Amino acid sequence: MKNKKVLITGAGGFIGSHLTERLIKESSYVKAMVHYNSRNSHGQLEFIDKDLKESLEICPSDITDPVSVFKAMKGFDIVLNLAALIGIPYSYNAPNSYVETNIKGTLNILNAARELETTKVVITSTSEVYGTALYTPIDEKHPLQAQSPYSASKIAADKLAESYYLSFNMPVSIIRPFNTFGPRQSLRAIIPTIISQAIKGDVVKLGNISTVRDFTYVKDTVDGFIKVAQNTFNNGRVTNIGTGRAVTINELVEIIGNILNKDLSIIEDSNRIRPEKSEVLKLICDSSNAKDLIKWEPRYTLEEGLEKTVNWFKKNINNYSKSNNYNL
Repeated sequence: MKNKKVLITGAGGFIGSHLTERLIKESSYVKAMVHYNSRNSHGQLEFIDKDLKESLEICPSDITDPVSVFKAMKGFDIVLNLAALIGIPYSYNAPNSYVETNIKGTLNILNAARELETTKVVITSTSEVYGTALYTPIDEKHPLQAQSPYSASKIAADKLAESYYLSFNMPVSIIRPFNTFGPRQSLRAIIPTIISQAIKGDVVKLGNISTVRDFTYVKDTVDGFIKVAQNTFNNGRVTNIGTGRAVTINELVEIIGNILNKDLSIIEDSNRIRPEKSEVLKLICDSSNAKDLIKWEPRYTLEEGLEKTVNWFKKNINNYSKSNNYNL
């Protein structure tokens, strides 16, 4: 990626900020497309080193506006599209906003890339498109099941990307990370939810603690993005990124409690439980294709990643407002 001109949409988000930071360090010319707001806030990019941020081109924009997207992409070799609405509970309340951002936003990226002849586009998917596993570990051939408006919007975005590869031979790849965690993540995600409550007390309020997930440390996920972007033989393909290790939320609480030297108690909060048919019970990744095609493997264990994440939140928890409240 050295000396490449790279546009990252959603750069102010959790994974986007880590990816931006990594690419700047590797001497890429990076433009960070962030959602415009009147506060002039750049999201999680506020946490990166000042020197790195000064060498970054920040572009306030809106992925739902095709003119804005075209202007941002013009002159760039590689586009990594991480802009999305991601909260599953909020997708029950405002499904149209997910269509506008996740589907139409992706369409705007694809149309601009086609006109500009962009040399590589990477579309960010999610393991949620698989729904509750019909078999495990889950490979890229697993059926797609829309168990929430969020997952439906991401399935549609993935299929749009696939159609542009088949119809126009567009150099587009789809990366499908399983549950990513690490420093800077929103408190709406499960691991920061547990950590933020555990730092302040011995009781954590959670929803369904029997669900099974596959957690990947953010630096490993960033490696996956870079390897997908570097390759051309994965055009038109989906690549799963995950560890293959299954962990229940209950087990996750125990591991975090051990790191903090606390015996944590769990209280079930009905507000945090998804509708029964919408709950995704099990997601475990088969990343064989990532290993074979792009030579990607995770470098961090769950425990290593959690220790780094806990230490970061201990230092930065006061920068998060309303940390005791449930975040959609």
